Amino acid sequence: MAVHAHPDDESSKGAATYAYYRSLGAEVMIVSCTGGERGSILNPALNGHAMAERDISGLRRLEMLGAQRALGVQHRWLGFEDSGMNEDKSVPPNSFADIPLEYSAEPLVTLVREFRPQVLITYDENGGYPHPDHIRCHEVSLEAFRAAAAPDRYPQSGEPWQIDKLYYDRIFNLERIDAMYLALSVAEPDSPLLEPLGAARERMENYPQLATTHVPAGDFLEARDEALRSHASQVAPDSSFFFWPNDLVREAWPYEDFQLVESKVDTAMPESDLFAGIPDNE
Repeated sequence: MAVHAHPDDESSKGAATYAYYRSLGAEVMIVSCTGGERGSILNPALNGHAMAERDISGLRRLEMLGAQRALGVQHRWLGFEDSGMNEDKSVPPNSFADIPLEYSAEPLVTLVREFRPQVLITYDENGGYPHPDHIRCHEVSLEAFRAAAAPDRYPQSGEPWQIDKLYYDRIFNLERIDAMYLALSVAEPDSPLLEPLGAARERMENYPQLATTHVPAGDFLEARDEALRSHASQVAPDSSFFFWPNDLVREAWPYEDFQLVESKVDTAMPESDLFAGIPDNE
């Protein structure tokens, strides 16, 4: 189970991994905490698009359906309203980040107890970036990870279930950026991607290397790209931030990366499998 703040987050943060595990027969559920109702249109091609301008909520639901089909996963809406990202850090009343944690975590506890995942993926305490919904997604996910196993917590939400492993997304990391920059410098020294990659290297120069688990998802980059392009309101088809030459990515860094934060089973680091250490009969 992977818990994300908005529709489109699942496609930019782990989509190839989800498709990889589906190919192995694993059940995968994506949870979107909000509907992305306060998101901006980030693709100039959709300027003037009637649904984008008048019904962004409905459009983003259709986009999420396309991404779900591209990845072959299950999907659930947690049902909360996008909090937006205001400069003064305020959040609208009754939006996801405004609702007390004990209430916003309950539907996720219910989903955990119904789906019974062995692995939960979410964001770190900074939300990956400081959007209030990403930070609340982290808080809700940790609350559900711990509370779902406790018989005295949310007793009306189903039978208790202990998740074996908790991971944070570490898809955007310096090792990956370095590997891609160096490979692209040799293969395509005139590539316009080198400038944004170089800027990212400088920005991330002092970032700690936190990834513990490198999932070999390189064969599923095309599924990830299809899912990303399904979110047309949020992702321009020529975005240098999201779309790199997949053949080169497979040579340079054919992984998606995660950090094991808590485990109820024994495992050895580094890992190449989110399910490492979990008995097959669980």
